Amino acid sequence: MTKRLFDLIVSFVLLVFFLPLLLLISVLLFWEYKGKVFFIQKRAGKNGNIFYLLKFKTMSDTCSDDGRLLADEYRLTPIGAGLRKTSLDELPQLINVIKGEMSLVGPRPLLPEYLPLYSSEQNKRHEVLPGITGLAQVKGRNTIDWNTKFKYDVWYVRNKNFLLDLKILLWTVKPILMRENINFNNTVSAERFTG
Repeated sequence: MTKRLFDLIVSFVLLVFFLPLLLLISVLLFWEYKGKVFFIQKRAGKNGNIFYLLKFKTMSDTCSDDGRLLADEYRLTPIGAGLRKTSLDELPQLINVIKGEMSLVGPRPLLPEYLPLYSSEQNKRHEVLPGITGLAQVKGRNTIDWNTKFKYDVWYVRNKNFLLDLKILLWTVKPILMRENINFNNTVSAERFTG
């Protein structure tokens, strides 16, 4: 079975299985965020091609008096925190997988503004489709530094195979269930990459 066919079958099955939960979350977010259910952001995919990543919205649009968005930790709502801790906010990315913009397993897609900052070695992470989960996620997620993440990403690109993908998918389940390796101590999101 090819990676693409595997992605399509698993994504479709998961969407059908989680459909009642997806609908419930959508209703709750529609009420919580005044009609806004999804967080949609440009990300860099395979070969640096830009696509729109889908997530469930987890933060309010609360601004300071000067009109700037408040820091993440002040905008994360209780329902948003729950979605992040369980990784349920990532479920809409199954649509990105079905569209062929992502894979179930691969380096996480990052902001397009980072593209000029990568070294030639780090840029090899874009030789494959980005993933909902990846080796860096199961090895530490936001608790490891950028250089370490990129080393895992490039190692995955060089050693990718179907068995490795299955292992990463299995390794993904435990941190989600046990709420491990998710850093909420200082900021909600990972620190920005500066090169």
